[in-house]
Amino acid sequence: MPAQGGFDASRSAAGQRSPWLIVGIISIATFMEVLDTAIANVSLDHIAGSLSVSPDESTWVLTSYLVANAVVIPISGWLSNVIGRKRYYMMSVALFTVASFLCGIAPNIQFLVLARILQGIGGGGLAPSEQSMLADTFPPAKRGQAFAAYAFVIIVAPVIGPTIGGWITDNYSWHWIFLVNVPVGILSLFLVNIFVDEPQKLVDERKARLKKGLDVDWVGFLLVAIGLGSLEIFLDRGERDDWFGSGFITTAAIVAAVAIVFLVIWELTRKDPIVNLRLMGNRNFAAVLGVMFTTGVILFGTTQLIPAMLQQVFGYTATDAGLAMTAGGLATVIMVPVVGQLVGKVDVRILLGGALIVSAIALGNLTNLNADASFADVAWARAYQAVALPFLFVPITNAAYTGLKPTQTNEASALLNVFRNLGGSVGIALSQAWLSVESQIRQSRLVEHLNPLAPNYPGGINSIENALKGAGMAAAQATEAAQGELYRIVGRQATMLGYLDVYRALMVYTLCAMPVIFLLKSSKGQSGGAA
Repeated sequence: MPAQGGFDASRSAAGQRSPWLIVGIISIATFMEVLDTAIANVSLDHIAGSLSVSPDESTWVLTSYLVANAVVIPISGWLSNVIGRKRYYMMSVALFTVASFLCGIAPNIQFLVLARILQGIGGGGLAPSEQSMLADTFPPAKRGQAFAAYAFVIIVAPVIGPTIGGWITDNYSWHWIFLVNVPVGILSLFLVNIFVDEPQKLVDERKARLKKGLDVDWVGFLLVAIGLGSLEIFLDRGERDDWFGSGFITTAAIVAAVAIVFLVIWELTRKDPIVNLRLMGNRNFAAVLGVMFTTGVILFGTTQLIPAMLQQVFGYTATDAGLAMTAGGLATVIMVPVVGQLVGKVDVRILLGGALIVSAIALGNLTNLNADASFADVAWARAYQAVALPFLFVPITNAAYTGLKPTQTNEASALLNVFRNLGGSVGIALSQAWLSVESQIRQSRLVEHLNPLAPNYPGGINSIENALKGAGMAAAQATEAAQGELYRIVGRQATMLGYLDVYRALMVYTLCAMPVIFLLKSSKGQSGGAA
């Protein structure tokens, strides 16, 4: 029966079992999916070499997955309502598992990209279904703690992914980054089948819906597929293909813009839309989506930038770069239980405001790094930033369901994940574009000083020449090599300064996003329950 705060116990996925058992079981598949996404990033060079393709061609391994994911996530709420939440969830896990096996045995890049598309379709249905289950299983007073436990998976997996991926790739083969998913997926299916319930109330709602006749919103589906798929291609491949200098990228941008505009108009006029955009008419939920977008920008943007910086500037291996990120994972592990206790007791606006301020300070701290920074310097800088991540993800996920009906949890969860992933894609794309531009500007400015008339130039060249001669190099060769080494140092410094400029830009963006939190309703004392 419905309980205080809009909670309806008859919609619980736990049945008569402990709801905390459900948290552990449904987290298995998402941990696998999020971890796999992070792992694949560090293995592209190995995949390219093994399948005899160019590095640019190998990036379709990432793009194909992201496109499929982007298409499925917004319609996952509708699919869950029509197919049945538990059934749809198990279908998603099964498809992700089978596709992982196909990825692991892929003989060529075409086969691998096709398998990754299937994997993205399966992975897209996991997080929205799980968050819906949690919202329906836990009463408002305990929902914050449940989402805190779930946040451990979402936040930590991308952090440890590069470490695990680098180790597997360096010591075994890239095939195993996909094959390890198979036993995990089988275990998830087994446990979900036994311990996760499909509430009778949801079954009755689905039967009533189907009894009226299933009017599939095919136009909405096509607009979602074309619009968000093209947008993901634009964001993921724009930097590699010179953005609007490429006809392909320009076409993708135009198609995405037109399709998304028509999608909004079409869905708002439908009685049974495949994506319920009317939820964004709720001021609180719209603000939640804005903060979740910012969280995606910060989390995915820095998780991609820092390892890349360590490999490009500091010469770290993929494994060592991943290990430097592990400090952030440890900081997150420590803070997740803390935020779980605070959610519902402290106003969500205070938690999010404090988290955004700490994130901005941590990004500012990253701008103090230099090319001579030690492993410990980088690890601590990442740890400072990771402290704030649980205070962003947990409260905002918890607050998303404030003021919504229990029947809207599936659709709300889908939109929440759309904005998290979209924020991540935008954060990565803009960070890479800004890095490229700023690195070139920095290098051009530094090169201006590399001429014999510059005060420090002769001394610098002589110092490098003497060092090379001392190492046994002939005088003529040492002179030429010294100039090459000086330009290499300048290039390294320019790249480092470019990264610092991106961290600074992210810091400014984080501060500018803060006013959105004032649109949120206070959740103190209700822990995300319906208003």
